[in-house]
Amino acid sequence: MRHLASALTLTALASLLIACSTPPSTTTAAPGGTPAELPPKTIAPNANLVAQGIPPIPASLAEQVAKYTDFRGHTFVDWHPTRRDMLVSHLKAGASTPQLFRISAPMAEPEQLTDTTDPVRDASYEPRDGKYIVFARGSGGNEQDKLYRLDLPSKEVTVLTDTPERHSMEGWLHKRARMLTLSTPLDRTAEGGSRTAITQTLRLMDPLQPRAAAKLAELPGGGWGVGSVSWDDKRVALTRYLSASESQVWMLELASKRLTQLLPAASSAGKSAWFAGEFTRDNSGLFVLSDQGGEFQALVAYSFARRRVTPITHDIPWNISSPTGNALGTLVAAQANVDGRDELRLFNARTLKQLPVPTVPTGSIGSTHFHPKLADLEFSLDSAQGPSQVWSMNPATGAVEQWTRAAAAAGVDTASFTDQQIVRWKSFDGRAISGILNMPPARFTGKRPVLIAIHGGPEGQATLGFLGRTNYHVNELGIAVIQPNVRGSSGYGKTFLSLDDGFKREDSVKDIGALLDWIATQPGLDASRVAVTGGSYGGYMSLAVATTYSDRIAGSIDIVGISNFLTFLRNTESYRRDLRRVEYGDEREPAMRAHLEKISPLTNAGNIKKPLFVVQGKNDPRVPFTEAEQMVAKVRANGSPVWYLRGENEGHGFARRENADFQFYATVMFLEQTLGLK
Repeated sequence: MRHLASALTLTALASLLIACSTPPSTTTAAPGGTPAELPPKTIAPNANLVAQGIPPIPASLAEQVAKYTDFRGHTFVDWHPTRRDMLVSHLKAGASTPQLFRISAPMAEPEQLTDTTDPVRDASYEPRDGKYIVFARGSGGNEQDKLYRLDLPSKEVTVLTDTPERHSMEGWLHKRARMLTLSTPLDRTAEGGSRTAITQTLRLMDPLQPRAAAKLAELPGGGWGVGSVSWDDKRVALTRYLSASESQVWMLELASKRLTQLLPAASSAGKSAWFAGEFTRDNSGLFVLSDQGGEFQALVAYSFARRRVTPITHDIPWNISSPTGNALGTLVAAQANVDGRDELRLFNARTLKQLPVPTVPTGSIGSTHFHPKLADLEFSLDSAQGPSQVWSMNPATGAVEQWTRAAAAAGVDTASFTDQQIVRWKSFDGRAISGILNMPPARFTGKRPVLIAIHGGPEGQATLGFLGRTNYHVNELGIAVIQPNVRGSSGYGKTFLSLDDGFKREDSVKDIGALLDWIATQPGLDASRVAVTGGSYGGYMSLAVATTYSDRIAGSIDIVGISNFLTFLRNTESYRRDLRRVEYGDEREPAMRAHLEKISPLTNAGNIKKPLFVVQGKNDPRVPFTEAEQMVAKVRANGSPVWYLRGENEGHGFARRENADFQFYATVMFLEQTLGLK
């Protein structure tokens, strides 16, 4: 990776990321010798950015926002198999993308292990001695991840997979250093590729001899993943994801390569979601997540001999996720999503009873992983007052240790950031919809402008936690930020999750209409100054709000969003198409095709009368850049103002620091103009 010196101040860093249109001097001699002011310095997009319709951005803006562009948390990646140290992913000061770091002890100085131009977020230690690391990395946001071996301590890197597919690490055998890998075909559909039959290939690889990898199974469809390997290395539990409301658990016998469906049973009626977790230590059963028989995803234990499931978390009325077992097979840790905040829960793995809720620092849990040999349980936390940090706990003693600390941004006291609050409103059909509200500091008086930020998915969820750069909007511009969880969001039961499927798609847009009504009733909010933004599916929602409620918003920002469901389904990667049809509708059916055409923002682009800002990655395989280009062209043809920013070396969102910085500068200026803040 090419990165800047770590000793740079934030102001110096901001200066290095901009190109000035004039020399450093600020005055010159006008004709006749009279001093005259030179034009102010401006920021030019770098060579990998295409910027259209975006006014010149003053260099002074970069200086104003610089301290809000350097929040750098840590994400847990893996424990060392025998030692008490870990891998994390982290964006180093002055770097462009997050990379792998090793931390040898709590609060030890991180040791950088990778240095590439693309992000590295997913990696795993060789599970016996930790002699090497395998990591995954794509290129330019294309999601064509390859696997690499990083030898220790030399840090020499060897490519393990080099085919035009997406390769993923799916776990290790326990007794031998053999890794399960999954390859998924990529067709570059938007560039003319296509495939009618999709299969994923599961292989067993020795990373020291990658060319000898053995094929274990050809898996039909594009939604497979490994849950775990039995402790005797004889079986592999897999999850087959069909939709947000339907998934299955399958079992692969490694010796015979026989693949059979385990859950749900063939006699089960209706759709249900099942996700494979870890095997019990005696290999007699499997921990599974399922919503069968209830609204929420619960943790259950499945017995192979009895072919029965035993509920573990049936009395917790929230989704359970990320179960992990300790080295002795006596404990299971998991997360409970309590109204948008993930909380840590512990269970006795033998009695299947919940233990007292552990005491941890305030925040929302982001990950949980037991050490493979030691007692430590890793957990990460973030909150409104700071980005993700990694901790560990000894469940026997309750002792908690902090492993990482976020780099302090000069001039920003994150501890002073106000707490978030849950707000609720009634939608068109009387259903209660909730969202997360961040109000500006009390020094901002009068009714405050509002930014509605809609999550992606659509099965995603806005959760309590750190806002990152968006804190600038709240704390410096005085904008109230609302993150709605419209129908179709996860976390509120499977009935709520399915309320936007197929022909009900626009009901979620009506939830935003009801939010606009609610904003108009709030004494501290200004209903005449509301902007909407969102990424991916949230980008579609932003466009849909712009076409449906143009007279009620000041502007909208679409980030890698769907503009036309028909062209999206035609051009998204082939392996994703059937998975998305379950959610959005099958365009091959005439009635559904007509409906999708009718509700698509591109069809209704003539209704957009307010400023629109579109952000897109050229290499996006999920929502191809053509979705953005056709929307920009259509709205411009109607005479409405459009800003367009395309990253030539980006995919489904901007991952590189220098590109994300320019996007943020433009976003701040767009909000200042549309919300009347300048």
